[in-house]
Amino acid sequence: MCRNIRPLNNFEPPASRDEVTAAALQYVRKVAGTTKPSQANEEAFYAAVKEIAHITEHLLDDLVTTAPPKNREVEAAKARARAQARYA
Repeated sequence: MCRNIRPLNNFEPPASRDEVTAAALQYVRKVAGTTKPSQANEEAFYAAVKEIAHITEHLLDDLVTTAPPKNREVEAAKARARAQARYA
């Protein structure tokens, strides 16, 4: 899966519509194998992004967890530490 797609569940505050759409765009780019669709495929490409974002919002609304919400800053710091260790 694409490394740019980040987990969106169980954060405080919840994932924004922009974050969900960005994840959907990354997913469609990965599946389509292109970052920018041709004019012939543009309508289908962006329709897929819209549908996947919509379904993702429903999924995030329906997921249930007993774990405490994660902190975005703490998770970002962990990701930076992993990246530093990987690329050091």
